[in-house]
Amino acid sequence: MSEAERQVMTEHARYLGRLAEEGKAVIFGPVADPNGPWGLGIFEAEDEAALNAMLSGDPTIRSGMGFRYETLPMMQAVLGRRPAATTR
Repeated sequence: MSEAERQVMTEHARYLGRLAEEGKAVIFGPVADPNGPWGLGIFEAEDEAALNAMLSGDPTIRSGMGFRYETLPMMQAVLGRRPAATTR
């Protein structure tokens, strides 16, 4: 990864962190794919236009370095119960 790409990815993480604080990015992170790096994100948006506006503001997209999003609507989400935190 070049220094320019590293900087854009740092800005990307900050941007998604702000969206998470706003409740718009539900979960996101890098995927350990042996074929190459990519990330997965689940976003909450009123409609496709709102999602596209959110994603077009991402520094990776604005960078012109060829990053892109592929989006698909999630028809239903099933949430598992998280185990209680343990203390030591």
